[in-house]
Amino acid sequence: MIEARSIGKFFSVVNEKGLAEGLTAVLNVSLTIPDGKIVSILGPSGCGKSTFLEILAGLQAPTDGTIHIDGKLVLEPLPATRKEQIAYRRRYRFISPLANGVFRDRPKHDIAMIFQDYAVFPWMTALQNVVFALNLRSSGRAKKREIEEKALFYLHKVDLAASAHKYPSQLSGGMRQRLALARALSVEPKIILMDEPFAAVDALTREKLQDELLRLWDETGGAGSPITVILVTHDTQEAVYLSDEVIVFSPGPGTIRNRIPVRVRRPRARTDAELVEIQERILAMFQYDINQEADYSI
Repeated sequence: MIEARSIGKFFSVVNEKGLAEGLTAVLNVSLTIPDGKIVSILGPSGCGKSTFLEILAGLQAPTDGTIHIDGKLVLEPLPATRKEQIAYRRRYRFISPLANGVFRDRPKHDIAMIFQDYAVFPWMTALQNVVFALNLRSSGRAKKREIEEKALFYLHKVDLAASAHKYPSQLSGGMRQRLALARALSVEPKIILMDEPFAAVDALTREKLQDELLRLWDETGGAGSPITVILVTHDTQEAVYLSDEVIVFSPGPGTIRNRIPVRVRRPRARTDAELVEIQERILAMFQYDINQEADYSI
């Protein structure tokens, strides 16, 4: 289970006059996400969705609050006051800088992340990209042949086995994103975090990738350990079609405006009347935030 407790993120930025000023990206976000669910975070540009996702991943430390996964702390909040800085140094004064790098503020959880820009290595083949991820997670006892076989297994799952020896430049946008998905799945994480993963492809490919994600997620559930998927998106239809719950962020600073459960059974049809009604509800919320005029019962 993922628990976000009063998460806040404050940045110090320099304005056009060269003066320092503050920017609050995320403000007092608290939520609980059960295991094995698909949850979308939806909201306008600049509302702190991606920042919050990176805090979940342990890629950024929150200014306020904490993230716990299965009861364990992901990252400590950064010290904001002199008193907190002194306490922070005292806590780690007997640990060497090397040990700090190994133990302190390192994500302690089984998480994989997929980015909008694919984040695959262009100088590696599809197979080498997946092998690289597996080598990072391996204990050192795994044999090269075993790792390659596992990499091919996950490439086969996303229908890329025939392209195993191609470079990313030789793959279409949809294929590169399937490669990113294969690499994430290969390390068999408990949680996959996705930041606008299908935004760079055409509408038809996007729908195919959404269905591929659901198929792979369903397969993990059949194995008895369903993956938790958290998806950041601007696409209302995508959020509603994929998710068990849609979390709607308000315009910046990002706070939770609404949490909307999607109780339509899978497999779903994109044209399902209940899904369309939820989409219209969410769009009405955004319209209200823009115009401060409610034109739909929310």
